[in-house]
Amino acid sequence: MTANAYNRRERPAKPALSREGIVATALAIVRDEGTERITMRRLAKELDTGPASLYVYIRDTDELHAAVLDELLGQVAAPATGPWRSRLWTVISTYRDILYAYPGLARVALVTPLTGPNYLKTVDTVLGLLAEAGIPAAQAAWTVDLLLLVATASAVEHGTRATSPTADQAHDTLAETVRSISPRTHPHIAAAGENLLSGDGDARSQWAIDTLLNGARTTPLPD
Repeated sequence: MTANAYNRRERPAKPALSREGIVATALAIVRDEGTERITMRRLAKELDTGPASLYVYIRDTDELHAAVLDELLGQVAAPATGPWRSRLWTVISTYRDILYAYPGLARVALVTPLTGPNYLKTVDTVLGLLAEAGIPAAQAAWTVDLLLLVATASAVEHGTRATSPTADQAHDTLAETVRSISPRTHPHIAAAGENLLSGDGDARSQWAIDTLLNGARTTPLPD
């Protein structure tokens, strides 16, 4: 028996590849190192296989990122009791907070059509709460898209600021500009004043959602 044959026989068998195993490994890397570290080549190395083997289960990196995001969205759930509006805010804010924690995946959610089971469950939950609120089904169908879009865009903005070394300086510059602006040249900005800068992320997000919900109740869809 040759040494190579002996080594092959004694080496533990690799676990069989599966879509679930690939996504679980990718999720572990994302949690430890961030979305940017996930490539098919890196994942193949982690799984001790070749990149070509992964494409049997995952079409490309975009699909991989979407699958990882869908696993994380399994954490989204509505409380069983309470007013519909507070339960809806819990769903939307939980969805947003997941994207806050993984800015790279927030950008994926913004540009990639999501079809995973946990995302679909989130959409179905929101639609159920909108029905409970008395919002007609047609308006609810458009409203759920707007609600998740606002939450996703907020997470992308938050993630961009969090990774920018000049974000605080840029905000300070904006605040100084608004406060020193002349009412002769920009009367409406001057009149708005501090209101342009007021409110933290949660307050603004919840106000945006309330505004959308109030509009959805009274605004018919176009013909």
